[in-house]
Amino acid sequence: MPGGSASINMSEMQTNLVEVSVSELSGAIKRQIEENFDRVRVRGELGRVSRPGSGHLYFDLKDDKAVLAAVAWKGTAQKMSVQPEQGLEVIATGKLTTFPGQSRYQLIVDSIEPAGEGALMALLEARKKQLAAEGLFDAEVKKPLPFLPEVIGVVTSPSGAVIRDILHRLADRFPRHVLVWPVRVQGETCAEEVARAIAGFNALPGDGPVPRPDVIIVARGGGSLEDLWPFNEEIVVRTVAQSDIPLISAIGHETDTTLIDYAADQRAPTPTAAAELAVPVRADLMANVNDLKTRQMRAQNRLLEQAATHLSGLARGLPKLEDILALPRQHLDGLGQRLALGLQANVQHHRFAKERIGARLTPLALRQRAQQSRQHVYDLERRGRGQIKALFERQSVRLTAAARELTLLSHESILQRGFALVLDAAGSPVRRADAVQAGDVLTVQLARQETLQARVEGPRPPTPSKAKRKKPTTDDGEQGTLL
Repeated sequence: MPGGSASINMSEMQTNLVEVSVSELSGAIKRQIEENFDRVRVRGELGRVSRPGSGHLYFDLKDDKAVLAAVAWKGTAQKMSVQPEQGLEVIATGKLTTFPGQSRYQLIVDSIEPAGEGALMALLEARKKQLAAEGLFDAEVKKPLPFLPEVIGVVTSPSGAVIRDILHRLADRFPRHVLVWPVRVQGETCAEEVARAIAGFNALPGDGPVPRPDVIIVARGGGSLEDLWPFNEEIVVRTVAQSDIPLISAIGHETDTTLIDYAADQRAPTPTAAAELAVPVRADLMANVNDLKTRQMRAQNRLLEQAATHLSGLARGLPKLEDILALPRQHLDGLGQRLALGLQANVQHHRFAKERIGARLTPLALRQRAQQSRQHVYDLERRGRGQIKALFERQSVRLTAAARELTLLSHESILQRGFALVLDAAGSPVRRADAVQAGDVLTVQLARQETLQARVEGPRPPTPSKAKRKKPTTDDGEQGTLL
């Protein structure tokens, strides 16, 4: 070439490159990224969060300049203590890899933690406003605690110091029957177990073998914001708000506040304070009852003294008994004197009347009066005998006529004329031949109460050459056949 220069053939350079497939190139990129970014911690704000039915969790990590796709497989998502929500700033730990099917890279997340308490507090405040707007924290829906519950349900860990503190405080104040529903008080399954326990207590029947609590205590000891976070979950807060049984929350120490405290009917600063809210002090109640009893006795004595004083005043205003009875006694004495004089006068009057009547009575007048009375009695007797005789005669005539009619109408007169009465085994008259059967035993009644026994052999055919015999007539006029 002139000037010693050389020309470059571009087609020859392109033929020197190694040809690879799309899958091979994607695999090489995948290996390069995974080897250089085997374990990373990424801080960012959660963007889109997707939870499909498979149980996997898909979300975006973003800042003001870039977006990183991330995925947490089902097993990892179930163990997360803090569930990802859009807008929450977190630190995600995992492995960077690629997704060849869409030519993008993504972070396979092993764990997620809030980026400091500020992020959790922001999430807590947002959730609190949301639930408050729904009315879950309103004072109108709070239920009063029973004064003295028979059964107390406690939702807590059975192995912690919290349950011992509650039982010890209840024993000191007022021993009650306690039902413990064991749950985990921190960790990924804590929220679901606490919600299940509260709903389980509410589902107990009132007359079932396990007594239904009159009040529920949800208790846990102190801890960090992350430890107490399950008691800020919506599932727990909504279950507490929907509880028909009054509920006391005792989560953490006095300075710790969770969303369950706002939804509960009463908040206790400590588990021990929850036991104090649940029952009164028995000794104080007994002292109060004794004090009321003493006050009642004093009031009754005071009323009795007032009544006695009032009665004494009324008695002083009444006149004396002697003064009240003086006039009636004097009037009675006057009546007694008049009665004696009246009796004497009455006796004297009747003596004079008797003497006047005796003067008019003489033996002749008495004999005349007796003779008139004797004659009157004789006349009455004679008239009575005549009437009785006439009555007997009339009755005798009527009785004779009735006897004659009875004889004529009696079946005995018919039997006397040669007829007979045929009776079946039951004593009923036989009126028709087909009313009996061959072999039946019949009774034939004759005159003068004489009877015969006959057995039916069968119906007798009529004999044309002989005259038809007259059938005996029964008492109702029908004829029967005697065999």
